[in-house]
Amino acid sequence: AEGTEGRVMRENSAKRKLLDGGISLGTMVFEFPTTGIGRLAAEAGAEYIIYDMEHTGWSIETVRGLIATTRASTAIPMVRVPATEYHLISRPLDVGAMGIMVPMVESAEQAQKIVTSAKYPPRGRRGAAFGVAHDDYTGGDIIAKMQSANDEILLIAQIETEHGLENVDAIAAVEGIDVLWIGHFDLTNFMGIPGQFTSDAYLAAVKRVIAACEKHGKVAGIMVGDTATGQAMLDQGFRAIAYSGDLWIYQQALREGISALREMASEQR
Repeated sequence: AEGTEGRVMRENSAKRKLLDGGISLGTMVFEFPTTGIGRLAAEAGAEYIIYDMEHTGWSIETVRGLIATTRASTAIPMVRVPATEYHLISRPLDVGAMGIMVPMVESAEQAQKIVTSAKYPPRGRRGAAFGVAHDDYTGGDIIAKMQSANDEILLIAQIETEHGLENVDAIAAVEGIDVLWIGHFDLTNFMGIPGQFTSDAYLAAVKRVIAACEKHGKVAGIMVGDTATGQAMLDQGFRAIAYSGDLWIYQQALREGISALREMASEQR
């Protein structure tokens, strides 16, 4: 990673770990767009951070700052975009995102559009801009940079609708998609069983996604809110796991501390 001239894109350590058959643990960020959030998460052990643009209302300017500061840490900055559109995928990549998560992927054609939007020719149709944020403002061989970027960017397709589940095998077969990530709340919503994560139908859906991943050499991913659930997901074969999100982690830790102190105070009266 040292030097400037001739440098290719920085290595995506999370993707390398997953492609080598390992487990990569990260987190998601929805609420706190601070210059320190990425470095704080990295110091806590997060190997990647997914910044959400689907539900937060964050602009590309906000995400640009989050990515830039995260790139100063060991964590890999990624972005969940709001929809499968070229400009929504290419702009976070140009400002330095090293992975893209796309919600509600429902067909092989949609999955291919994700790949085409994120990859440089000949593997895709991403527009060229070099000596900018994503290649750290360096010079060098642009052909080598394009090849390296194509290899290092992690592409995550979320399976979270009944249509996505129905077409999960075809989606998993698309070359260039690395991870199939279950959006568990949305999947149960669209299956007509909102929040019923222990139902036979949902558990069968999870097995179906994992089977498609195993068949096509893809990684299964999911977000968990506690370590017990995380253990269960690891046991089922998930290898990309995000531990909760910034606002819930903060709120839970604060609630536990305040509740404990309130109980102590009441005992002293």
